[in-house]
Amino acid sequence: MKTVVRVFLIALLLLSFVGTFFYLYQKSQENPVHYKTQTPTIRDIMKKTVATGSVVPRKEIAIKPQISGIVEEVFVEAGMMVKRDDLIVRVGVIPDMVTLNSAESRLNQAIITHDDVQKTYQRKKELYRKSLISEELFQEIEFAVNKAKEELKTAENHLQLIKEGFIQQSEKSTNTLIRSTIDGMVLDVPVKQGHSLIESNNFNEGTTVAIVADMNEMIFEGKIDESEVGKIREGMDLILSIGAIEDETFHAKIEYIAPKGELINGAVQFNIRAKIELKSSHFVRAGYSANADIVLAQKKQVLAIEERLLQFEGETAFIEVETRPQRFERRMVKLGLSDGIHAEVLEGVQQNDRIKVK
Repeated sequence: MKTVVRVFLIALLLLSFVGTFFYLYQKSQENPVHYKTQTPTIRDIMKKTVATGSVVPRKEIAIKPQISGIVEEVFVEAGMMVKRDDLIVRVGVIPDMVTLNSAESRLNQAIITHDDVQKTYQRKKELYRKSLISEELFQEIEFAVNKAKEELKTAENHLQLIKEGFIQQSEKSTNTLIRSTIDGMVLDVPVKQGHSLIESNNFNEGTTVAIVADMNEMIFEGKIDESEVGKIREGMDLILSIGAIEDETFHAKIEYIAPKGELINGAVQFNIRAKIELKSSHFVRAGYSANADIVLAQKKQVLAIEERLLQFEGETAFIEVETRPQRFERRMVKLGLSDGIHAEVLEGVQQNDRIKVK
């Protein structure tokens, strides 16, 4: 009985040893690597750079008053469409006391002069009727009368203009009624009833009462880095992506590149401007932020591979093409245009080749 147990234990020990040895042998064997493959595709390749900026109207006008005063009434609000000469704001005039006093004094002097000349005219007219003075002398007094009348009229108009902001004879063209200078949409009305206004003149920009823009003609204004500006030119196409309008792009064309750059956050940036082709299905608001993909070069329907399939040896590019299952050979390739993801292949690859993916 003891002999049987001993033999069983020895057999079990040998079996465990053989099993352990076989397990370690299996673990030491490397599994064969199975490489995936890809085939070339026919596709469009576009090389582009990006400019950031915003969409603004080409014609955006700040309406400013030609007279100082107080806003009496506002006729428009943001979003309204207006025509040229439509009323924007009516201004109430608050005359300057020094100017008002000067105008009143001028009027009083004109009245005195006019009355005096009128009396002289009546006397000279009677003498002329009796042929006691020459015609030449009478014409001089007539001229003086006409001049005094004109001075009086001018003084009256000047005083009315200071007090009320308009002249009675031309009330329709009064400075107190501020009108739109273009057809378009009111983008902003920064004043309200009761606000004080400063007139626009040579020494002061004046208060803006409204901003009106033609929303039918929009442009992209953006900036591009100095490293890219040398690659673009006027007339190039842009693909415009507007952040507020998802899944939609707009076509634009560069019409201006600034000749001088600006230092912004340590980098030199150049301003560019492009005309946008609007779509009737979308209303593009002024001030939308946008990114413009500038097409530097483009190839349509060319044989291309993913750049991750390429391997390099110095300046030479090559790929590994499958000749039989999981057997590959090196093949040199000549590349064309690349967009950073796909590269055009000019030589070295056929459309049905299976290329090793590393």
